[in-house]
Amino acid sequence: MSLVINHNMMAANASRNLSQSYGALGTSVRRLSSGLRVGTAADDAAGLAVRELMRSDVTALHQGTRNANDAVSMIQTADGALGVIDEKLIRMKELAEQASTGTYNSDQRLVIDSEYQAMASEITRIADATDFNGIHLLNGNLSGTHSGTGLTSTGSMRVHFGTQNDSKEDYYDIQINSATASALGLGNQTSGNGASISTQDAARNALEAIDKAIISKDNIRAQLGANQNRLNATVSNLQVQAENLQASESRISDVDVATEMTEFVRQQIKTQSAVSMLAQANSLPRMAMQLLGG
Repeated sequence: MSLVINHNMMAANASRNLSQSYGALGTSVRRLSSGLRVGTAADDAAGLAVRELMRSDVTALHQGTRNANDAVSMIQTADGALGVIDEKLIRMKELAEQASTGTYNSDQRLVIDSEYQAMASEITRIADATDFNGIHLLNGNLSGTHSGTGLTSTGSMRVHFGTQNDSKEDYYDIQINSATASALGLGNQTSGNGASISTQDAARNALEAIDKAIISKDNIRAQLGANQNRLNATVSNLQVQAENLQASESRISDVDVATEMTEFVRQQIKTQSAVSMLAQANSLPRMAMQLLGG
């Protein structure tokens, strides 16, 4: 190589290598400080696209878990109210049994019937008052086919927990039939056998009606229990799914600290060497000046 003064190709080469090494060193510093292998699209465009989809699914699954847990709380609220209704039904059957015997006169049966009607009114009050987050649970609002086209959904409650909108995978409906006294066939708001126990025959007929009411109430509780168990299984599955998806996302985006630290040290040494060689290359033209100076 000729000794020239117009161009210093050694310095230019050293400067280019320094720029490359310093840029790679900066990338290593960014990855180690952020913990991310893929920090920008330039790092891995395809990996970034996959990672962002995974991150959105993970956050959706976490929210889906909360949605399912909220539904469990709702079911527990309804089941607790039905437990109180169960106590009222048992008391009503006790009153019907008491009024069905011949040792009481008509006035006494009217007194017994007044408590019977009070129990029926209390069942209706409990059913109408039981709500979760402003949604009434036992008054029949959650029975029927779900419709969510309006501002207020009607029919059964749709619990959504998946990341898409597939009825086989992402949601299912919870239906709760009415548990008011009239829906159970009891009290003076109905015309069936359970309407009153003011007479001996009416009291005997009410026994069967109360049994049917208890079975209807138990069917509601059984359905709620099945839905609660299903939701608990759904929560467990969502948690496992989110964990595995997050592990997949981590393998794509997170940096391997040991590997990246090795790369950092390598680029650090290359940068230091390039700085030293650039300083040496910049001093080479002085040799030409010595020749010119004699």
